Amino acid sequence: MTWPTSPVPRLPGRGEVVRLRDASGEVRLSAEGPAAGMYVCGITPYDSTHMGHVATYVAFDVLRRAWLDAGLKVRVTSNVTDVDDPLLERAHATGVSWEHLAAEHEARFARDMAALSVLPPDTYLRVSDVVPQVAEAVAAMLDAGAAYRVPTAGVGGPDVEGLGDVYADLAADPAFGSVSGLDDATMRALFAERGGDPDRPGKRGPLDPLLWRRERPGEPAWDGGRLGRGRPGWHVECAVIAAQGLGPSFDVQAGGSDLLFPHHEMSCSHTRMLYGGRVRVHAHAGMVAYAGHKMSKSLGNLVLVGDLEHIDPAAVRLTVLAAHYSSDWEWTDARLTTGQARLARWRAATARTSGPAAAPLLDQVRAALARDLDTPAALEALDTWVATDGDDHDAPALVRALTDALLGVRL
Repeated sequence: MTWPTSPVPRLPGRGEVVRLRDASGEVRLSAEGPAAGMYVCGITPYDSTHMGHVATYVAFDVLRRAWLDAGLKVRVTSNVTDVDDPLLERAHATGVSWEHLAAEHEARFARDMAALSVLPPDTYLRVSDVVPQVAEAVAAMLDAGAAYRVPTAGVGGPDVEGLGDVYADLAADPAFGSVSGLDDATMRALFAERGGDPDRPGKRGPLDPLLWRRERPGEPAWDGGRLGRGRPGWHVECAVIAAQGLGPSFDVQAGGSDLLFPHHEMSCSHTRMLYGGRVRVHAHAGMVAYAGHKMSKSLGNLVLVGDLEHIDPAAVRLTVLAAHYSSDWEWTDARLTTGQARLARWRAATARTSGPAAAPLLDQVRAALARDLDTPAALEALDTWVATDGDDHDAPALVRALTDALLGVRL
């Protein structure tokens, strides 16, 4: 289920193709054209949308808009991780079915994204929609010697006819580690912290990730053919969904910076092993803090979109755009107040019958976005325009169109 959207206005001329900062630190051309493809890692729908989510999806929505403005044919794919441990644990704790919990929060997320003018993905798939394809991919990795089975005896699962859990053999991928550039000790620490199982008995390597988990009592499971009944691992489902929506190679893999390792490193490894594919740029949004700490469900320091229902969504979006997408920053009431005041000034200025010529402003905004999505610079250019008088009667309409088309802010 995606969400409704409005047409993106066409602007005169064309923008530049964005140069984007890769996880390596190198700034690279985000797409060569004439087409551009992006995979944006989606939500695990077990709680409401918070401002950390919003910062990620707004940032890469701006990239998509800049690509469209540059004349590229754009395709965006995203996923919903509706089969994952956190969701199953929350469903069990609250006494509801995992299907109901996932559907409820997926629908809420869709409403939030529509309100915030985030363009919907072209391909939007739940993990539960692609289980057969994931099972087929895991079987292919087994056949290629890039995966192996680990017995489930002693860890709560069946061990029928030698069909254990299936893990990727990272030793088969000489390029593993090239996405994050992290050393082994750091990878091991992050893997343990972010859902990995480095100490699982029977694994060949401590970082080897789960591809297929055999059925456990009380957990959802699907027919995996020769894998046995079970469910997909986290990283491989993104590799499969990305390939379905974009093909084996695409331009940008996007998500929050906490996904760099292990998730993006692992999913890219699976993509190489399965399809021989590659990604041009691995782009990551910074973390958003509140009350001095990164927003976290475990800490409970979340600012939810639902908490801001009385606020104009355009002001919320402007508050997010005031920080560079790749930086870590803190949500505060003062930032939101600044966003509201900025929106009011912009609306008042574009309601005038005339203003300064807008063509130079359009050039400035396009140039700012082409420099690694420098939205703070784009907002400052607009602030200068709205504070200046002029006699161009066509300018207000063009400014309204450019804020809508490039920033997703409707005035």
